[in-house]
Amino acid sequence: MKIGMIGLPQTGKKTLFELLTRHKPTEAEIMSLRPIKGVAEIMDGRFDKLCAIYSPRKNVRSRIDIELIPKLEKDSIAKGDIFKDINDLDAICHVVRAFKDDSVYHVDGSIDQKRDIDFVNAELLLHDLIFIEKRAERLDKTIKQTKEEAAIKEKEILTKLKEHLDKNLPLRTLELKCEEEKFIASYPFISRKEMFIVLNVSEDALGDAVMRQKLADELSKLKIDVMQVSAKVEEEIMALESENERKEFMQSLGITKGAIDVMTQLCLRTLNLISFFTVGEDEVRQWNARRGSSAPEAAGVIHTDLQRGFIRAEVMKYDDLIGLGSEEKVKEAGKYHLKGKEYIVEDGDILNIRFNV
Repeated sequence: MKIGMIGLPQTGKKTLFELLTRHKPTEAEIMSLRPIKGVAEIMDGRFDKLCAIYSPRKNVRSRIDIELIPKLEKDSIAKGDIFKDINDLDAICHVVRAFKDDSVYHVDGSIDQKRDIDFVNAELLLHDLIFIEKRAERLDKTIKQTKEEAAIKEKEILTKLKEHLDKNLPLRTLELKCEEEKFIASYPFISRKEMFIVLNVSEDALGDAVMRQKLADELSKLKIDVMQVSAKVEEEIMALESENERKEFMQSLGITKGAIDVMTQLCLRTLNLISFFTVGEDEVRQWNARRGSSAPEAAGVIHTDLQRGFIRAEVMKYDDLIGLGSEEKVKEAGKYHLKGKEYIVEDGDILNIRFNV
């Protein structure tokens, strides 16, 4: 599962990519005009508290793949290559410039986040419309020659998709039947992908939620989340040597939670993933699973043998463990549960998988 970061030039997406992945792209990577790959650790306060309880010899946060997509410019859009890179993603993070800085140019000469968002969204929708038109032409020829039933059905579905796109609505907002999903599963529809927007604001705008909320209200009908961050401030926070210094600096700015931490959580939500944990003195580890996963499916995230030989899952709720203070007290309170194959794992569950291969 991977998230791709897109955005117009000079939006700060490269800085945010470096902060998320701790990977500074080389000159060769930048000049290649290919997606730059990185991995981001999920920053989750629950993981830190579990480590404090168990003091494990090893701890491992969950991770997600992040890709920095080459410049989103009119030339790259016209050539179409950038859409191939975007199509390879599971979800999109669109970084939008909302800060003013005379020393940093803007391709359109002024700062207007709504204009930039609308431009990118329109290009993604246009890509899907062009694909539908080309595919429909081929289907028309097939229907004319053979009257193939599958081709007729597919043309009906594509017509439905086109009508939706013509309303300037992305395909992710269109409810489809299972049969319809199967017909288009292999097609490169970009507007079906989940998306969220990161507004890169200046330091003095960090405490102002009006702009973010206004955009969030407008974009909710497009199923787009909106958060804001100051890449410049986050860069300064990361540059500080100690955790105490970081906390003091954040407090001085009125920041309660680092935007990079919020961003990784938003990545998870956009990918429709939850976190569950395995704990012990040897290791505390955080895992990601698709929301709605059964206990055996979650066990398979840990190792395929655990899914294949699944017997049962021993489950503690995170809140119960934190509230009661220890595993023993959770058991004494009757809150340590045995679950079978039908159990749907919930975000924050602490699992111990029993299996036999």
